Amino acid sequence: MARKAFVPVDVHFDSDGKMTPKSITWEDETVYNIDRVTDVRRAASTKAGGIGIRYTIIINGQQSFLYFEDPRWFVEAKY
Repeated sequence: MARKAFVPVDVHFDSDGKMTPKSITWEDETVYNIDRVTDVRRAASTKAGGIGIRYTIIINGQQSFLYFEDPRWFVEAKY
């Protein structure tokens, strides 16, 4: 089972208002730069619960999901 880990996210907004996450700060204050966003869609977190905009992101070559559940961001984390 996973939990929602709410994290600070640095986001770029373009002139049309499109959000692109650039980095996340983990609970221990480590900053992880997002190398690439490969997909954006409305989706549920099947591991931690909740629904929002799911960003499929690549960090250090690893794929992960980042969710925007207005007004907060979360990732699926282990207990």
